[in-house]
Amino acid sequence: MFAFWIAAAALSAAVGWLVLNGSRAATVRAGEDDPTLAVHRRQLDEIDDLAARGLLPEGEVRSARAEAGRRLLAAADTVVAPESAAGRRLALAAALAAPVLALGVYFVVGAPDQKDQPYSARLADWRSGDLENLDMPRLAAILRAITLERPNDAEAYYKLASVELGQGDAIAAGTALRRAVNIAPERADLWALLGESFVVQAEGRVDGDARAAFTEALKRDATNVSARYFLSRAEIQDGRVAEGLAGWRALLADLPSARPSEQAVRAALTAEIAAVEKAGALPTTTPAPQPQPGVPDDAAIRGMVDGLAARLETEPNDPEGWVRLVRAWTVLGETGKRDAARDRARGLFKDNPQVLQALDQATEAPR
Repeated sequence: MFAFWIAAAALSAAVGWLVLNGSRAATVRAGEDDPTLAVHRRQLDEIDDLAARGLLPEGEVRSARAEAGRRLLAAADTVVAPESAAGRRLALAAALAAPVLALGVYFVVGAPDQKDQPYSARLADWRSGDLENLDMPRLAAILRAITLERPNDAEAYYKLASVELGQGDAIAAGTALRRAVNIAPERADLWALLGESFVVQAEGRVDGDARAAFTEALKRDATNVSARYFLSRAEIQDGRVAEGLAGWRALLADLPSARPSEQAVRAALTAEIAAVEKAGALPTTTPAPQPQPGVPDDAAIRGMVDGLAARLETEPNDPEGWVRLVRAWTVLGETGKRDAARDRARGLFKDNPQVLQALDQATEAPR
């Protein structure tokens, strides 16, 4: 509440200054034709001219200008009409009356007794509620708080980056992912998502930073769908169309077709290959493959998730990978896919209580 009144007072003071300054400027303009003022202005111009030609010592320039300015102001005051001074007083009274009137109106129609809710209290309220129904900005705020509480938790930064990308803030996502790869440099999914954030920042171009990140991802996981897709796209982008198409076709051949999400990826990639074959280059309207419509603009995120899911179909003996997949579907809000992945993993690792516990924890929205 105090901050509000301080801001209101500062705003009122600024408005008052503007009013008075405008009034004085009008008064000065009224006396611009006075010959006395013209003489003093010429004196200032002569001082500047002498200083520019080196005929007036530098130490005397300031004092000479100050004296000439003082005389100019004194002469200007003598040409102010009485009604102008009265006008300034009226303007000052109006400027002072404005905040008083505003305060009175606030106490009549406002709610001065309403307690303010600090940001920390609002954040705690969001975290204690149904997180699945929160919008992206509130979920991002929760995840930022979690990263402050757990600064060495790469998974927390990963989830934060996923949400930041989901709401279109690629710069914030990139910042979170740089922290994540420093904590867990062995994770291919972090490197791939970092590359995708660079692509979004570059408005669809696969720049040098993105290529470096995708290359790091492939060093750790040669099957990473996102890295393979974007590095092949970079080849086409640079004019090596045949090489890029070959990479896409190889990726298409490696994608399983049993699950609906993979079928959507295959369809999108097939359409993109056909478009490039027809145009001989990347069409300006060619989108990155999107598994499903109706989800926030997270094609890059879903490419990573689908790549992980595809790898687990062929290499299911990876409990950590299943946990990451369940967490990814949780962040994306895909509860059906989350539960399907969790149930599949629980069947695979039913004799490992630690994995079962991790899977259950991965299905919980971040708090």
